Amino acid sequence: MGRSGSLEDLLSVAGGALATLAYSISVSEAPCYARHDVERMSNHTAAAEVLLERKGCAGVITLNRPRFLNALNFNMVEDIYPQLKKWEQDPEIFLIIIKGAGEKAFCAGGDIRAVIEAVKSAPKKAHDFFRREYILNNAIGSFQKPYVALIHGITMGAGAGLSVHGQFRVATEKTVFAMPETAIGLFPDVGGGYFLPRLQGKLGYFLGLTGFRVKGRDVYTAGIATHFVDSEKLVMLEEDLLALKSPSEENIADILETYHTKSRIDQDKSYIFEHMDKINSWFSANTVEQIIENLQQDGSPFALEQLKVINKMSPTSLKIALRQLMAGSSKTLQEVLTMEYRLVQACVVCHDFHEGVRAVLIDKDRSPKWKPANLKEVTDEDLNNYFKFPGSNDLKF
Repeated sequence: MGRSGSLEDLLSVAGGALATLAYSISVSEAPCYARHDVERMSNHTAAAEVLLERKGCAGVITLNRPRFLNALNFNMVEDIYPQLKKWEQDPEIFLIIIKGAGEKAFCAGGDIRAVIEAVKSAPKKAHDFFRREYILNNAIGSFQKPYVALIHGITMGAGAGLSVHGQFRVATEKTVFAMPETAIGLFPDVGGGYFLPRLQGKLGYFLGLTGFRVKGRDVYTAGIATHFVDSEKLVMLEEDLLALKSPSEENIADILETYHTKSRIDQDKSYIFEHMDKINSWFSANTVEQIIENLQQDGSPFALEQLKVINKMSPTSLKIALRQLMAGSSKTLQEVLTMEYRLVQACVVCHDFHEGVRAVLIDKDRSPKWKPANLKEVTDEDLNNYFKFPGSNDLKF
């Protein structure tokens, strides 16, 4: 697949990061945002999965699980949210910086295998993870101070939710961005229904349905990142941001723009945008069936690569994702997250999610047996059942 990489490679990367949510769900029965004063987490102990530090006039969040590609778990969400809200009200904090420990990832996702285990034993706990994660996504999207995400390395799924809704997103030549959820019987959540359809043309529909990996400067060109910086300059960039005294939004933007302007890596290179006209044409269709027909009729190597990928995805997930993105294009972020919370409650107890996780992350045979097995068997009534109102379990901000 050229620069996109194979679906198997993508999921092996994402799957390798998914490791500890079962533990964090099982040990945490306390109310989400009342466990402790999380500023104590900034002591750099080996046990701290997220570091929350005051540095100068900034609050700095470091996702501190490099061994697991900084995958997001229940306790990390539980720690980040209250501190973020506290910093929002602190007159001595002028900006937030969020980054991942290590060189490989900003955040490669959440712990999906463990969600499966939670669903089997106590579905409410699995729902709680998504509920609290989506509330955090909304807090980032509505944050009243500059929020700078350094999305260096792998940024997938939950990592997108921690970054794309913030004001500034800084990519490097080592950034790899993807939303691969349709391959495991889910859909591009964490506000994917909001930000994906707002990318240029039909790019977001393409990314949401295929899980295509966007790399390096293309992450900036796509509009996922707001700036692009050489990875070797990230430490200097952070130091310059932290050195600001009572910085304004303009001061922060000026520093980011200075580094962005000086970057020369892959300045004139773009892989995905060689294909944008075709992507816009293929994914302008209103049905997944028509998208597939468009790819078949095109017949080019790139089209056939995407066709091969789509044909591996859950038919139900593909139809859910397309409806989600089309609906989300005219909704607010809160409305989208509410919709996605309804969807995730339905998806996590259905066959395709369990089968997708089994095939990709547990047995790793890469041969999921989807039910229904083809698109024509996924009816409008089936889709309506996923999108329906869940009664008292709706998301509240």
